[in-house]
Amino acid sequence: MRHRIPDDWAADPWAEVRPLIDGTDVLREVHPEGMAPSCRHWTGPAESWPLAVTEEPRRIMITEPVCTAGCCGALYVTMRREGDRVIWDGWENTSDVTALPPDFCFDAAQYEAELARAAADRGWEEPVDTVARLLERILAGSGWFERWGCVLTGVWPRREEPGVPEELAVPEGVDVEFRQVRKPGERTCSYRYELPVAHDQPAEEQARRLAARILADDPRKTAELC
Repeated sequence: MRHRIPDDWAADPWAEVRPLIDGTDVLREVHPEGMAPSCRHWTGPAESWPLAVTEEPRRIMITEPVCTAGCCGALYVTMRREGDRVIWDGWENTSDVTALPPDFCFDAAQYEAELARAAADRGWEEPVDTVARLLERILAGSGWFERWGCVLTGVWPRREEPGVPEELAVPEGVDVEFRQVRKPGERTCSYRYELPVAHDQPAEEQARRLAARILADDPRKTAELC
């Protein structure tokens, strides 16, 4: 498994976690426009990871386009555990590419160890990724937004856009979004922080500093309405 920042990272700025089989990215060969599940889906319990298997077969969307599966198609596989083996078969490609990978069989112990390694891997992170991950952890555990009748909706790394003139480029950083909880029928207000990240400062220190800035006052006063 390897982490990879998508070419079109605006669709999802977090790294995809792509399975490599004998060193080959077989998904790219048959669905080149597809994105594998984001590392954001690898943060919960092991049984919730995208490639987790049980004895009961699971049909999953293993790559999807940057738009929607209904628009441009996706690649699906059925996976299950049979004793000491993990089997991937029943491939379905609903894109305009008709090729399909072959069926695969893995040693179950090695398979599960590799999933655990990939879920714990932070070696791919750039400073902006580390700050975003740590900042989200602090904010989610603070209960601060709930105090003000709001809900944290997400924290994302914001990368520099290649090819954009310097005077128009948005600096690299972290975006924090939250929304105010409203009663049914009332207009929902959403807010955003666009926070800078530096490459020459410890990520942990930056995350704590940015969190302190947000937690110092009513976030509805200090964030931008979006």
